[in-house]
Amino acid sequence: MAIHEKDRTILRELASRVAEIAALPVQEEKRRLWRKLNGRNPERPMVTIDQVCWNEMNIDGKLTLCCTDEECRAYEQRFCRILLQWEYFPVDMVVEPFIRVPKAVRNSAFGMSIKEHTLATFESNDVVSHKFENQFNSVDDVMTKIKMPVVSHDAAETKRRMEVASWLFDGIMPLWEEGYDPYLSVWDPIAQWMSVEGALYGLVDNPDMMHAMAKRMTEGYISELDQLEEQGLLCHSQALIHCTGAFTDDLPAPGFNPESPRTQDIWMFGLAQMFATVSPAMFEEYEIAYMMPIFERFGLVYYGCCDPLDGKMAEVRKIPHLRKVSMSPWANRERGAEEIGKDYVFSNKPNPAFIAVQSFDGDMVRRDLETTRGICTRYGCPLEFIFKDISTVHNDPMRLKQWADIAMEAAGG
Repeated sequence: MAIHEKDRTILRELASRVAEIAALPVQEEKRRLWRKLNGRNPERPMVTIDQVCWNEMNIDGKLTLCCTDEECRAYEQRFCRILLQWEYFPVDMVVEPFIRVPKAVRNSAFGMSIKEHTLATFESNDVVSHKFENQFNSVDDVMTKIKMPVVSHDAAETKRRMEVASWLFDGIMPLWEEGYDPYLSVWDPIAQWMSVEGALYGLVDNPDMMHAMAKRMTEGYISELDQLEEQGLLCHSQALIHCTGAFTDDLPAPGFNPESPRTQDIWMFGLAQMFATVSPAMFEEYEIAYMMPIFERFGLVYYGCCDPLDGKMAEVRKIPHLRKVSMSPWANRERGAEEIGKDYVFSNKPNPAFIAVQSFDGDMVRRDLETTRGICTRYGCPLEFIFKDISTVHNDPMRLKQWADIAMEAAGG
């Protein structure tokens, strides 16, 4: 191996600490609680924290990387973040007793590049402001510029990755050869190729082009899924689905073969964030109608992200195999809970601005969480708190611990 022995020593020490945590009985208890929630029979609300501003979280240098090899640094970063989160803000995270090694799946995607200008508030932060250029003006543009995805597997690279991981972690934790977890948003990529403004104007000014684009995208995704299934490259037994626990007794589907997973064996998440401002009718016309053949393929669906869906639940309810619905900080919680009832998990997204402001107010955080829990209790909604999109903690990492402690109290955990 070309990797220096020093890197291996560092990683084995970190992996050993992670393995000790993964072996704790609380991990299986958390998996059980997630299965209860995802079965819509929760014992209590569940809590996750994800999409953290790690650039502001280097408490006592615990996230400072010491490995020199880039592949080793990726493992080191993963382990350091797990260990720091477990120490300070674990909430209902589950630390798995194995190491996921991704298969070398190659996806050509849609052949598009993004033309943009960015502006960063802090160079170390991954969260930046984007100004995208519109690259589409006609149906011809759609048909010539958007290519059909081609999926392939570099088996030699997967074998190499597994051999490296085996040398690094032999005797500490088993390895899991991780398949491909597809990202299937039609409108997020379009928003980057056209800008949000360009796409929204296109819905009004050039509906033929936008229908052609939605059709082209969904056909591409269907082709991608067919190729992943045919080549046995899909993931299975997901631990997370878009920042929340995916453990469930309802998957995989009967006839499951771990060597050849199918879409019906796994979760998918869908979203159309730029449709926050369009009418329910337009949301159904351009999102639900086109995505329906994709929704139908999957075992379970988690729908929504930052888009407020409380006013579009009649359309969201048409999604087959729907299990969780996002209720963003911009949703009317009362209306959302009334619409969701006992049928789906109310995936509440507390506002990350609560820990980004000049002065942290723990009482405000508690009132917000308890208000949500009270509303969901009245309507019988299974509830989870998903704290995400955390772009800053105002350079005070302990705020995240404070939020986590308050959230677990509010959840009764």
